[in-house]
Amino acid sequence: MSNNNLREDRDNKVVQGSGSDNERKIISILKVLSESSEPLGSITIARELERYGIFLSERAIRYHLTITDERGYTHPMGRDGRMLTSQGVEELRMALAPDQVGFILDKLELLAFRTTLNPLDRSGLVPINTSILDVNKFDKALVIMKEIFKAGLAVSDLVITAREGEKIGSVIVPQGKVGLGTVCSVVVNGVLLKAGIPIESRFGGVLEIRDSKPRRFVSLISYSGTSLDPSEQYIRAGMTAVTSAAHGSGKILANFREIPALARSLVDEKITQLKTVGIHGVYLLGNTSEPICQIAVGLNRVGLIMVGGLNPVAAVAEAGIEVENISESGLVEYRQLQSIQSL
Repeated sequence: MSNNNLREDRDNKVVQGSGSDNERKIISILKVLSESSEPLGSITIARELERYGIFLSERAIRYHLTITDERGYTHPMGRDGRMLTSQGVEELRMALAPDQVGFILDKLELLAFRTTLNPLDRSGLVPINTSILDVNKFDKALVIMKEIFKAGLAVSDLVITAREGEKIGSVIVPQGKVGLGTVCSVVVNGVLLKAGIPIESRFGGVLEIRDSKPRRFVSLISYSGTSLDPSEQYIRAGMTAVTSAAHGSGKILANFREIPALARSLVDEKITQLKTVGIHGVYLLGNTSEPICQIAVGLNRVGLIMVGGLNPVAAVAEAGIEVENISESGLVEYRQLQSIQSL
């Protein structure tokens, strides 16, 4: 038998593999696509799969991509290849959940490393969360969100939008939908990391606000013990009262971080720089070894509380408007962002 025939026979066996074997290959392909903010073709996917010890021919990958297209997990982008859809992101999450305890923490650290925002020259990559809303309900949602942004309960009032078929972060906006990218609180991690300041992401939670002042966390989810973003979970569970908080008392999404006490003055400087470019993610900066919002802080450590980037869309969900959220969905250039008030 010739080499070409041997290769074709091997490819046929790969394509015709068992159902469970094919599903594993599909999940592996989705994972590769999830790690890219650009469309990928079969050649690139094959090369990336080899890093995980998975060897598939281009023909086999094209076969599996046909299946993912049919299921709505991927979206063809012409000659550029495929992009992962929000449905594909959700499928990947569910499929990998047993193996992904602590996945969110790894994702936060990677996103912080890839953040390149330089507040001094107003350029670089900024991490975002992506929210998908029905095009016919977007204007109503916008009215609700603007109130939350105005109340200072978002990381930044800078956003990015996308229409159906367009990409926002690593997500393709489905038909009949509008995509909204809000700045993710990980931007603070990224800027501090680039300044040589180590920052520990401990948990996401629901923070009680009373008389317009933060009081205490009423629910906590450790990043190291979950495969799902805490903010997404709290929104789905209806545990927020962001609109009420904007009027004085309620419950908002917030995140807790820690830094070395010796770095406090430098962190304060970086927070000031971030404010000059419209990023107000740090809600509270504590003092050395002192509890903050009833959360104990380690010896010679300082606690930071950051507002959740998804607070505006949490308010939309509270109003009964359906919204799909994909946290930490990628990065965009800072100069692509615009004020929410201009929409």
